[in-house]
Order: sequence, then C-alpha cells, then structure tokens
Amino acid sequence: MAKGEETRQFIIEKAAPIFNTKGIAATAMSDIMEATKLSKGSMYVHFENKEVLAFAAVDYNMKMLGDKLVSEISKGKTAKEELFAYIDFFSNAVNPPLTGGCPLLNFGTEADDTNPIVKEKINKGCNDNQQLLTSIVNKGIANGEFKPNWNAEEFALIMFAMMEGGHLISRMSGKNDKMKIIAKTLKNIIAENSL
Repeated sequence: MAKGEETRQFIIEKAAPIFNTKGIAATAMSDIMEATKLSKGSMYVHFENKEVLAFAAVDYNMKMLGDKLVSEISKGKTAKEELFAYIDFFSNAVNPPLTGGCPLLNFGTEADDTNPIVKEKINKGCNDNQQLLTSIVNKGIANGEFKPNWNAEEFALIMFAMMEGGHLISRMSGKNDKMKIIAKTLKNIIAENSL
C-alpha cells in the first residue's frame, strides 16, 4: 500500500467510529483532525470534503460490521446455529459490535430524508442482511433442519426488523432487557420451525 493510500485508510479508520457515534451532520472535520492528529490541509489532500469522508466512513463501518457478523455466523455448524449466532451477535445493543452502535440504524435514521447516497448504501445493507437470513433459512430447509413450508423471506424480514427495533429500544433505554425478550422470541420461532 502506497503512503498516500495508507494515510487515507488511517483517516477512514479513525473517522468511522466518530461518524457512527456522532452522526454525519454533527461530526466536524476538527473531530477527525483531533483523532488523527493530522492538519486540515493533510485531511483535504485525501478527502475533498466532509461528505466524501463520510461516505467512506459509512462504507468502512458497514464492512467492519459485515466482516464481524460473517465471522460469527461461520462458526455455526447448522443453519439453526447460524441464525442463533446472528441473534447473539446483535443481542447486546448496550455494548454493540461497533463503537456507536449499529451503522444501519444510525446512518439510516439520519440519512433517510437528507442524504440519498447514504440512504442507498444503508438500504443495500438492510437488503443484504435480509438476503443473508433468507439464504440461511433456505439452506436449513434444504438440509432438512427446518419445516419445508417455512417462508424464509418473511421470517428474514421479521427477524431483521425485530433485531433493529430491539437495538433502537435498547440503545434509548440503556438496558438490554427488551433485546433479551426479542432474542428469546426469535429463537422460539426458529425452534418451532425446526424438525
């Protein structure tokens, strides 16, 4: 990696948790300069403006979350274990996998009416998560783990929405008690559809 690309990546890595915690609008370039110890001129050599850096930070946060999630899911030996791993991965919203919480929820809430580029990135992330869950359920059906009439797409949507909603409720209350109920409910639905 060239020196310029290393510096650019360093800035993204330092900026990503700040944007995920404070949001795009509330994050100032001075916040990033403080975290990176780089000058304003150095920042603008790599990013023409805050918005370009924010797009890179959104992508980085999404990739980090996706990589960590896939790593956890891949430990499952069955489709049921993979679904449980997904639930467990997101079940501690007070101490989330990424600093600042779920980037889908954070950036999606901020960008839905204000930033079409970020909105599209988050929409893709939501769809990717649902497709992942759908594929796990379909794999379980094909393997004879789950009932053949279980609607994988509907369950994936319900599970994703419940996990994101639980994350929001838990982050607002500062407690995981509601998320525990959601996790238990989802695991019960999975068990009810298991053979």
